[in-house]
Amino acid sequence: MSFTSRTEALYSVQGLWCSSCALAVEAQLMRLPGVATASVHYPSATLLVEGAPEALGEPRLAAAVRRLGYRLGPPEAAEDAEARLGAESRYLTLRLLMAVAFGMWTMLASLLIYVGAMPSPRLELVMAWVSGAFALPVVSYVALPFYRAGWRTARAGRPGMDALVALGTLTAVGVSLWLLMRGSPEVYFDTAVMLIALLLVGRLVETLCRHRGLRALQSLHQPPARVQCWVQSAWQDCSLDAVAVGERLRVESGETLPLDGTLRDSEALLDLSPLTGESAPRRCLPGDAVAAGCRNLGTALVFEVTAPAGECRLDRLREQMWWQQARKGELQRLADRFAAWLSPVAVALALLTLAATWLAGAPAEAAWVRALSVLVVACPCAVGLAIPLAGLAGSTQALERGVIVRDPGAFEALARIRSAAFDKTGTLTAGEPQVRAMHSTANLSEPELLALASVAARGSDHPLARAVHRYARQAGQHKAQEVAESEEIGWLGRRVRLADGRGLLLGSRAWFVEQGVATEQAGDSGESEVLLACDGVLMARFILGEAVLPGAAETLAELRRQGFTLALISGDREPAVRRLGKRVGMKPAECYAGRSPEAKGKLLAAMPQPSLYVGDGLNDVVGLATASVGVAPLGANAMAQEGASVALLTPGIAGVEVAWRLARRTRRVMRQNLMLSGLYNLLALTLALAMPIPPLVAVLAMVVSSLSVVANSARLAWSEDGNAVRVDRAMPEAVGTVP
Repeated sequence: MSFTSRTEALYSVQGLWCSSCALAVEAQLMRLPGVATASVHYPSATLLVEGAPEALGEPRLAAAVRRLGYRLGPPEAAEDAEARLGAESRYLTLRLLMAVAFGMWTMLASLLIYVGAMPSPRLELVMAWVSGAFALPVVSYVALPFYRAGWRTARAGRPGMDALVALGTLTAVGVSLWLLMRGSPEVYFDTAVMLIALLLVGRLVETLCRHRGLRALQSLHQPPARVQCWVQSAWQDCSLDAVAVGERLRVESGETLPLDGTLRDSEALLDLSPLTGESAPRRCLPGDAVAAGCRNLGTALVFEVTAPAGECRLDRLREQMWWQQARKGELQRLADRFAAWLSPVAVALALLTLAATWLAGAPAEAAWVRALSVLVVACPCAVGLAIPLAGLAGSTQALERGVIVRDPGAFEALARIRSAAFDKTGTLTAGEPQVRAMHSTANLSEPELLALASVAARGSDHPLARAVHRYARQAGQHKAQEVAESEEIGWLGRRVRLADGRGLLLGSRAWFVEQGVATEQAGDSGESEVLLACDGVLMARFILGEAVLPGAAETLAELRRQGFTLALISGDREPAVRRLGKRVGMKPAECYAGRSPEAKGKLLAAMPQPSLYVGDGLNDVVGLATASVGVAPLGANAMAQEGASVALLTPGIAGVEVAWRLARRTRRVMRQNLMLSGLYNLLALTLALAMPIPPLVAVLAMVVSSLSVVANSARLAWSEDGNAVRVDRAMPEAVGTVP
């Protein structure tokens, strides 16, 4: 099958009990004809399968998964995943309470035997039977999920932790019953109970970690179920799901925008902190794009819907994150391979230990106990958790700091980045121009000129005219004047006739020359200008430029200090690129102007690898695909968002530094987890083979190794230092549009 004939499909898998279950599902699906790859992300229960389109139908895949006892369905909605993890937590808590309630009597009975507190051998035997009686509910009902998962993974040919747990538990119970039948009180019911109880504790901690990560993703946006919609010339209460593109919604003061849209007739003051973390409110003008998740700080606003429920930008980001989480990085694949062969090796070593100990002349019960210890210490639960938990913790921390890492493999690439390149407009700048200065050429006051400019620019879609209009409104000079007629001349200029007969022109210098308006000569400064004329006489010149986003220069300086090779690559004119580069601290040799999309790709390929590129437009798609890691800034074009493995939810590029630092920490924790789990299994197996280890000690050591991996992953929630979380959230009130 050729690569071009492949497609991908995303599903959720219900009934997963551990990471070994995920490996079993992968192995089962990989046996199906037409399936090229199958990857299950256990923390989110997400399956990403790739292959021939006809092979990826849900009924076919669901039937294969059902044979193992799992259920396949469409990707879960956030609320469904929340309900599932909540049910899993309650399920685990109930079984853990039962294990503790019955297990403590089993442990007490065993302790009385171990310390010799019973006055006679007969009472010791009775106490051993009591220990077994209290252990029965634990090793039967409470341990049932371990038996079920062990059987399923064994059927799939990928026995893992639960297969070893089930085998170890049943072996401990079997040896104990055999000893009881022989009249010996030296039973090991306490080992079986402790194994199940401590594994349940580890599983519950792991589930709570997954729950926390899901809640962080959900917190991006929780739209209301009911909204005010303009229907039949009146505002009516409607279901959010029934709202279509093009309809108008009303959002009261203090409420959150439920959908993406375009602001209608009046300006609005929006709080973007729930969405992007911006500390300063942003003032938006009619025609500006507004995004779901923003909070209305001003009077009631009306906007026109541009994306229905489930298709807003945040919905797409959430969906893309689930898609990419199902992919596996190199470290995860390494951990999977390690866990896959560890279980068969452990069983083989346990049988070898049993045979060797028995042939050496040891009693049969001693041989079985040695084999039991080998089985218990070899449980690869720490290996299975090493990478997914670290990746989930890193992704959660990144999300809380305004960075979405869609591909877990990007963590590994980000941590090794040697060069970083940036687009100019929309990446280092706000994307829309701003008036930097106004030069009057008439005997009119500044307020009078701004009032005329506001009238001339009102209603224009040209970004320069919009900037002039916004500048006049911010100065308070936007009083309504009656307009008789207005005309937009392409993207060259605008002609307006006032009710009092005066004619206004607003446009470029070249267009003014065509209209016969006298203008003075001006050099190429790299900045744009807009001219205003009244009745054929030049009145004012507005100098416009792009505002550098706050924190850009500081972020670039920090990346330079960390040894990055930097570059500014833009399709804009050289004077503009050089001017911006100087303002953000870039050297002239690091500024590349007039570059086509293909030229951007070639430059990135020639930079030290791995490389990173930050771009927001269609002309950046090639660069995003060429770079080792593509980053889409806030407000990026949809195509740029699709091509990037990292998306920023905060203004500016400070999120690049945040993502890099978190990636380094996450990769370091992943490697530490893998090393901890690998060393544990190596040392524990060596000790269990070399010397007798009480099964109870083996249980404690195995659980401690799993909890050490969980605790090490939890360290990602701590700030390494102030620089690790530095994000400049300050933004001017009116900078471009809301993405």
